[in-house]
Amino acid sequence: MQAAPDLFSYRKFWAHRFGVAPELPMTREEMDALGWDSCDIIIVTGDAYVDHPSFGMALIGRLLESHGFRVGIISQPDWTSAEDFQKLGKPNLFFGVTGGNMDSMVNRYTSDRKVRSNDAYTAGGEGGKRPDRSVVVYSQRCREAFKGVPVIIGGIEASLRRIAHYDYWSEKVRRSVLMDSKADLLVYGNGERQVVEIAHRLAAGEPVKSLDDIRGTAYMTAHGRREGWWEKDSTSVDTPGKLNPPIDPYQMQTEASCAEEKARTEQEKADKPAGNVIKIHRVSPRNAEKTVIRLPAFKLVKDDDVSYAHTSRILHLETNPGNALALVQQHGDRDVWLNPPPIPLTTKEMDAVFDLPYSRLPHTQYGKMNIPAYEMIRFSVNIMRGCFGGCTFCSITEHEGRIIQSRSEDSIIKEVEAIRDTTPGFTGVISDLGGPTANMYRLACKDEEIEASCRRLSCVYPGVCKNLNTDHTPLINLYKRARALPGIKKILIASGLRYDLAVLSPEYVKELVTHHVGGYLKIAPEHTEDGPLSQMMKPGIGTYDKFKQMFDKYSKEAGKEQYLIPYFIAAHPGTTDEDMMNLALWLKRNDFRADQVQAYLPSPMSAAAAMYHSGKNTLHKVRRQGGDITVPKGLKVRRLHKAFLRYHDPENWPMLREALKKMGRADLIGNGKKHLIPNWQPAGTGGRGEGQRISSKAHKGKTFRTQHTRPGKTKVKSRRRQR
Repeated sequence: MQAAPDLFSYRKFWAHRFGVAPELPMTREEMDALGWDSCDIIIVTGDAYVDHPSFGMALIGRLLESHGFRVGIISQPDWTSAEDFQKLGKPNLFFGVTGGNMDSMVNRYTSDRKVRSNDAYTAGGEGGKRPDRSVVVYSQRCREAFKGVPVIIGGIEASLRRIAHYDYWSEKVRRSVLMDSKADLLVYGNGERQVVEIAHRLAAGEPVKSLDDIRGTAYMTAHGRREGWWEKDSTSVDTPGKLNPPIDPYQMQTEASCAEEKARTEQEKADKPAGNVIKIHRVSPRNAEKTVIRLPAFKLVKDDDVSYAHTSRILHLETNPGNALALVQQHGDRDVWLNPPPIPLTTKEMDAVFDLPYSRLPHTQYGKMNIPAYEMIRFSVNIMRGCFGGCTFCSITEHEGRIIQSRSEDSIIKEVEAIRDTTPGFTGVISDLGGPTANMYRLACKDEEIEASCRRLSCVYPGVCKNLNTDHTPLINLYKRARALPGIKKILIASGLRYDLAVLSPEYVKELVTHHVGGYLKIAPEHTEDGPLSQMMKPGIGTYDKFKQMFDKYSKEAGKEQYLIPYFIAAHPGTTDEDMMNLALWLKRNDFRADQVQAYLPSPMSAAAAMYHSGKNTLHKVRRQGGDITVPKGLKVRRLHKAFLRYHDPENWPMLREALKKMGRADLIGNGKKHLIPNWQPAGTGGRGEGQRISSKAHKGKTFRTQHTRPGKTKVKSRRRQR
């Protein structure tokens, strides 16, 4: 993989002489106290400012400060005018705009498009403190506040809207957020390398228009071919001249093909250029640095579902920093140009980023107000980033990438000790050592060259790749060292567990279950049926059963009564009514009762969102004829699928009875153990047969709750997380 300059190798900007701020300023008074006459960079964010590395504005702000720049924060400004955007004065270099740690639309609305009453990233949990499509609104206000100041957008909201994308809330394909925000640059993915280079080059006097060669960025340019670049149409494979055998650009790579591509790459190094013929194969062509793939134009994809599905497919194939090509998409008389993804941070760089002088506290202006998101993470430690799982409904891979970036054990232990020694209210319990997943720490491809050439969408689907190192020993050692620290009573693991990897390491499962489960462990099989699981790129339910056996075995050996909390998704693309019925039967057989459930929400740019919008399976070649999948759309069917997950709720019985009869499964209606729902209706719940009372036996079983109401009882909380 291409090397990148060390993140901290730049010469510091002259303003480093002002030293480190106890917290980045949010007012002119704070700037005055620091001796600043102006800010070099102002970060505008939709979240409350918490000076903690789990909050994007703090991580980027402290990183830029370490390079000598004076960074101010404008948090949750009043967006109805430009006044709040002027309170820190004019930034010398640029405005950095982010919607916050979550997409503003995901944060604001439920999967049923209902407005949420609260916001975990706001002081007091108050809802409505940020506008819909925050990146667009904030960028426009920055332009109004100070004309001519460069506007750089980033964060997950901008990252997942970098090209034309399906927008669930308006039910249409929207333009790249670059077009609507009129920003100068868009930073996608983890932004450390990009923002540092942008800041230093602007400080050196370069115009923002010249910053068109930075990996992990997107920008607008005039429509047309660029001089010196080879342009490849995404819908075809070139035929003139001598070519390698054409390889289907949509084909999912097999394990064996990883090694084959390595050998092919070695052969290409010895080849000579073949004139103006571009050889496009599943590894990058020789002139990859000057090759761009032209995606179907916005005008086409906004009205043609198949072209949109094709575009999504190409985008997801071009995400490996080792071989991804640049992408370009026409929007009217402009092109949105995406440079290849950023080079992942090394362990040394990750350590340095997380070792920056964060106060780990909310800004003092919030006083004693509670910020729910901070309360969730203040005793947790992020040990890695990225995910190679490739779950189609998830946005982690599209944002953070498939290559795992891990911190060193020493850096993590140092942060645990800092929490123990400096964080108010610490009682000796670390709430999590994790990240996007609990157990991908230090896992990677066994061969760097294979990794650099691979185009698999997932390293663990349809099975765990034989080239993947699945050794959990470094993670086991980390757990043991952390729990042995003086003053640490318990190390809990709260991040989502990748159980298909965990079952490959019984030693890891034993360590986890024996020492790091607080009675309940969340796990996400997502479904039981092969149809929806194949569209999710998730393992079969048999893998869950294997993990559960190991979990129960080691819990018994430890003398502990512990439970798994399974999560499931309703109404995911590829899910039929029969699939949900079978899932409900599985839940009943296993005596599970979910109190709150989550219907699938199409997050922008995810593969599953393309399936939802187009009705096409984008995991294989997209064709106009064939490849269609079932997509549960409309309020009625989505409610039905959620009702199957809550088969035990009398309020859902009338709907389920009607559905089961239409499905020819009236045999599941009755009062016996083999039945899914009864043929009577309790008083006060509506529907035919109303008036009969619920027997005391009707509510036996496991009811999962987030807080213990009595021994052995818990409830599955609705997953409100950006995935």
